[in-house]
Amino acid sequence: MTKELPLVGHSMAIFASSAVMLGVSVVAVAMRCFVRSYVVRAFGWDDTLMVIALALFVTLTISCMIGSDYGIGHNVADFPSFEALKRALLIWWLNQQFYIFASAVAKVSIGVALLRLAVKRSHRIIVWVIISIVVAIALMFWLVLLFDCKPVSYFWNQVDMEHSGTCTSINTLLAIAYFYSSLTIVCDLTLGILPVFLVWDLQMNHRTKIAVGGILSLGAVASVAVIIRIPFLHHYADKEFLYSTYQIAVWSVIETGLGITAGSLMTLRPLFRWFLDGSISYGRNARSGRTSSRKYPPSKSHSHELNSISNPSYWRPDIDPGKGIVNTVSSPRSNAFDDDNSSQEALYPDPSPIINPKGVTVQQTFDQVISERK
Repeated sequence: MTKELPLVGHSMAIFASSAVMLGVSVVAVAMRCFVRSYVVRAFGWDDTLMVIALALFVTLTISCMIGSDYGIGHNVADFPSFEALKRALLIWWLNQQFYIFASAVAKVSIGVALLRLAVKRSHRIIVWVIISIVVAIALMFWLVLLFDCKPVSYFWNQVDMEHSGTCTSINTLLAIAYFYSSLTIVCDLTLGILPVFLVWDLQMNHRTKIAVGGILSLGAVASVAVIIRIPFLHHYADKEFLYSTYQIAVWSVIETGLGITAGSLMTLRPLFRWFLDGSISYGRNARSGRTSSRKYPPSKSHSHELNSISNPSYWRPDIDPGKGIVNTVSSPRSNAFDDDNSSQEALYPDPSPIINPKGVTVQQTFDQVISERK
């Protein structure tokens, strides 16, 4: 195909936003894959889903850039022929399909990641409900857009009088679009607020809780794009469809890109310690018995206080070294995603677990100050 229309105005906005979000998302997911597969050696289902979401998003952004190059963002009068106009409408229709699946898979990935941290039954139920809603509304909206016109090809052939068909009422389509956007905002905000409750009861100081909760809540930023997009949904009814709906295209791309980027940034906490220390501590997976590489070194500023990984302050910063013996008893919980390839990653992993046959982990730390020995 040859270039038909200049890349200016609305079409340039679509092209630029797609290119920027593509670059940011690729870098974020690449860093996530590095951390999960090399630094902590715990590449799991949530990571696989995010890679799939990125693949769909790459397809979406490339399609948007091609579409902007071939007329999306222009007035009907700018097109030199019906064939050029139909091609632009076809690309727009395809973009809708890619957007729905890329956005949904990214949200499911974030939900699966939160399941690894959810201990309370109520929290896990909430996450599963959100994942179910995301999947349900994605399938619903996809089917609506897929069968918007009968035959399906009438969506892009309706500009040609030689073709006949029918399309769903624009008022019905707008109602569904508002409903979809509203539920999307609720799901995004829930995935963003829930991490605060997940880390609240963890044995950390308040500063660490705020930092971890903030990082895990990054998934909510995608809701900002959805909220901004809502006032532009009525442009679906405009006669100059390709020209008027450029804001919908731009914010849909930004929404999905932010979701993928934020969902990946949630996993990068071990990367900063890896850069600071530059070494990897090797441990053994208690369930599978296989050796894995996990990097949780202390910062260099505290290295003189921590001589080895056996020091409890290395993996339990909430422990006061002067209090002697600390006993922790925990029972592992079952998880639908727990297997040898699980992405389970403890915030403060146990360097030397003692596992009894009943599956209960008992950790006993003897920490005595030098003065007590004397």
